[in-house]
Amino acid sequence: MSELDATDRRILLLLDQDARMPTAMIALTLGLARGTVQARLEKLRESGSLRLHSSRATPAALGRPVGASVQVELDQHQIGAAVAALADIPEVLECFAPAGSTDLLLRVVARNPDDLYRVSEEIRLCPGITRTSTSLFLREVIPYRVTGLLRAD
Repeated sequence: MSELDATDRRILLLLDQDARMPTAMIALTLGLARGTVQARLEKLRESGSLRLHSSRATPAALGRPVGASVQVELDQHQIGAAVAALADIPEVLECFAPAGSTDLLLRVVARNPDDLYRVSEEIRLCPGITRTSTSLFLREVIPYRVTGLLRAD
């Protein structure tokens, strides 16, 4: 992933306000050539600097309004198998390897509390997972955002 310059940040700020803004409108708004904007967007996609389009849909809109974090302890010898199995569970939105006593930290979603139990059991039964601890999210108070980071520096 490459470092973003001022032009990249200006483009991304506009997309942060309206993710569907056409390339030509971005170019017009920023006083850039359309080809320049197109090339920079392609570079940002290829470098992994842009999230996938599917991340724009909210879990609630997809019938999964219940969110939780799941702390996972696992057999270190089976981390590859555990991560591969977790990647096959659609309700696992993100998986992090944090510092500290937790081996993996997951962000998961479910249809309701009973469905969260099912998802938690599916996670617990993945190869190499020895223990889990689930914390229910009661509500989102600060949604995912990067606008402030784009304006920083």
